Amino acid sequence: MSTTVLYVCHNHPELRPGGAEAYALELYKAMREQDDVAPIFLARGGPPLARSGRIHPDRQIGPAGDDDGQYYFYGEGYRFDDFIGSMSDKRFYSEHFRRFLQATTPDVVHFQHTWMLGFDMIREVRRTLPDAVILYTLHEFLPICYRNGQMVRTFDDSNCSEASPRRCHECFPHIKPQEFFLRKNLILSHLSLVDRFIAPSRFLRDRYVQWGLSEERVVVEDYGRSKPRAVANTHNRSARNRIGFFGQLTEFKGADVLLEAMLHLEEDPDLLPREAAMPQLRVHGANLDLQRKEYREKVEDLCERTSETVRMMGRYSHDSLPALMEQVDWVVVPSVWWENSPLVIQEAFIHGRPVICSNIGGMAEKVTDGVDGLHFAVGDPLDLARVLARAVSTEGLWDQLHAAIPGIYDMTTHVKVLAEMYQELMAE
Repeated sequence: MSTTVLYVCHNHPELRPGGAEAYALELYKAMREQDDVAPIFLARGGPPLARSGRIHPDRQIGPAGDDDGQYYFYGEGYRFDDFIGSMSDKRFYSEHFRRFLQATTPDVVHFQHTWMLGFDMIREVRRTLPDAVILYTLHEFLPICYRNGQMVRTFDDSNCSEASPRRCHECFPHIKPQEFFLRKNLILSHLSLVDRFIAPSRFLRDRYVQWGLSEERVVVEDYGRSKPRAVANTHNRSARNRIGFFGQLTEFKGADVLLEAMLHLEEDPDLLPREAAMPQLRVHGANLDLQRKEYREKVEDLCERTSETVRMMGRYSHDSLPALMEQVDWVVVPSVWWENSPLVIQEAFIHGRPVICSNIGGMAEKVTDGVDGLHFAVGDPLDLARVLARAVSTEGLWDQLHAAIPGIYDMTTHVKVLAEMYQELMAE
C-alpha cells in the first residue's frame, strides 16, 4: 500500500524561478518514481507570481498542466497579511484547502513553504486530518524575520544575529515591540503542530533552535539533487577568467556587490597583475523587475558602467545549466544575507566549478575556503575584486580547487531518507 504525500509550496518554478521551488518540484518528481509513494504537488498560483489567474472563477484550486498530480492554489479574492503570515479571510483554509485535503486524504503533508499561503495551513491539516504526519522544510528565516526572512537590519543592512521584540522594533519603528512579541507566539503556535522540521544546513538549524523550536524536532538533511544528463565540460584553458552569477537579482543576493567588484577591476589597474586576463562576467538571473526602483536603477547603472566585462544573460532554465556552466570557470555567490544551503553551490559543484562566496552562514558552511572555493568579506566589493583577481591570476589554483570539489548529495539517497522518515513518523 502506497503512502500519499502532499507537498505544499509557495510558488511553482514554472511561474517564477527560485531555488526552493526548483528543489520542491524536483523532489516531487523523484518521489513519483517510487513504487510505494504517491506524491501530490500543490503550489501557489496566480498573481503576483503569474500574469494570469485561475481558470474557473469559482475554484481556488485547479490543475497545473498535464500532470494529474500537480495543482495550483490560487489566492485571488483573498488578502495575505505578511506580518503574521495568514490570509485574513479564513475560508481560504476552512473551505478550499479543507475540501482539497478531504479529497486527497494524504498520509503525510510536507510543507516546503507557506509564504503567500499562510501558517494556518498547518493548523487546517491537523484539524481536518488529525492522524496525518506533518513535516516542514525550513528554507530561510521568514518565521523569525519580518524583513523577507533575510535577517538583515533595515537601517544599515548589517546581518542580524538574533530576533527579539526590541530589535525587530528597531528595524520597523512603526510596529510596536508588543506586536512582534505576539507575532512570534502566534507563528510558534502554528509550528508547534509540526512533527518534524528539516533544515538543509546546521547553521539554519541552530538559528531556529535558538529562536524557539525544540531541538529534538529539527533534523539536518541537505537538499538532494538529481544528476543532470550532461555535465559541463572542464576543457583545459590557458586562462580561467570567466565568472558566472546564477540566481535571482534581488538586493539580498548581492548581484550589485559583484558588479561593483567588476567596476573596481576595470578602474584600478593595480588590482590585477599585468599578465593576467581580465575577468569576464556572465549574469544569469531574473526578477530584477520585481525589486525596488532604487535597486533596479543601481544595477542598471552598474551594468552600463561595466559593459566591457559584464554580459546580462537573463533568466535561464534548469535544463540549460550544463551548457551555461560550460561557459564559465568560477561561480560567484555574493549574497549579503546568511543564506541557508544555496542550491547554486550544489549546481556549481555538480558541474565542477569552484565557488567564490560570502564568508558567512550557509555559504561558508558549504564552501571551504582554499579547498573547493574561496571566501570574501560579505558585502565588500573591493575584497571580492581582490579575490577575483587572485582566482584568475594564480597559476594552478583553479585545478587545485576543482580537484577537491566534493560529490553532491544525490536525490536517490535523499528520497530514501525522507521515505524512511515518513514511515517512522507514521508509526509513531
